[in-house]
Amino acid sequence: MEKSKLERIGQLSRKQRSVGLSEEEKKEQAALRQEYLAAIRQDLTSTLDNTYVVDEKGNKHKVQRRT
Repeated sequence: MEKSKLERIGQLSRKQRSVGLSEEEKKEQAALRQEYLAAIRQDLTSTLDNTYVVDEKGNKHKVQRRT
């Protein structure tokens, strides 16, 4: 996620705590948060796709997805 978008999330959060947000700003904040969460989920999925567990015998097993 772009640094400018992360900074905008912070700005909106600070403004919400101090003076409140307009309806347009609330929508922008919600959209940015959803984009941020999607980026985190993608990063985590990518990390777990490249993660292996080593058992007591030294065998490597790829982490399996749960559904």
